[in-house]
Amino acid sequence: MKLLLTSSGIANWSIRQALLGLLGKPIEESSALVIPTAIYPFPGGAGHAWEAICGRSKSPAGLGWKSLGVLELSVLPSIDEECWLPAVQETDALLAWGGDPVFLSYWMRRSGLADVLPSLPGDTVYLGVSAGSIAATSAFAETYREPRRGSGEALSTEDIVFNTPDGELRMILVKAQGVGLVDFAIIPHVGNPAFQDMGIAEQWAARISAPTYAIDDQTAIKVTDGNVEVVSEGTWKLFNS
Repeated sequence: MKLLLTSSGIANWSIRQALLGLLGKPIEESSALVIPTAIYPFPGGAGHAWEAICGRSKSPAGLGWKSLGVLELSVLPSIDEECWLPAVQETDALLAWGGDPVFLSYWMRRSGLADVLPSLPGDTVYLGVSAGSIAATSAFAETYREPRRGSGEALSTEDIVFNTPDGELRMILVKAQGVGLVDFAIIPHVGNPAFQDMGIAEQWAARISAPTYAIDDQTAIKVTDGNVEVVSEGTWKLFNS
């Protein structure tokens, strides 16, 4: 399996070319399954999931695929594997949408998808967006402004004060295990005013037990046969744990 781990989807020409290279054929000749699961823990999650499925909000589902299906992970444990596994094995690309990476990584394991991913054909592409990228990693941390609820697993948490140019920013840092498709971590959306700057990313990365790529919305990480390549028209930095 090949991976393209993005902060904000197919945000520029370079990332699009990377996707085409991984697919080995045009998008309009390729099939895909979109995974909206990560967005549900947020207010308005049902509407945001619809936007992801319909290709709005920068969702890669709107790139013009030959065929597109929805893989909702939370329903998989209640149906027979034969009802969903063939679709996963036959698709050209899995599109893991953003949201809450702790919630997504839990359901990737609980659904059985995490066990299936390593056995998929070598030409299958896993395209992650934000949380969809984070959950694919070996270990990660995520920040919250208030205690989070229910992912079905025990989590390590700590209060952390980030030093910013505007003063201190107090957050709750949650540490979790991803599904281990890669052996590094990702901090997305660096430089986005709604998220964090590189200074915060450096403080954040110091608490993650893996090499960590901090990437902005114009950057992606491409992984093929274990080889890691940064594809960027923006800003990124690698922090060693």
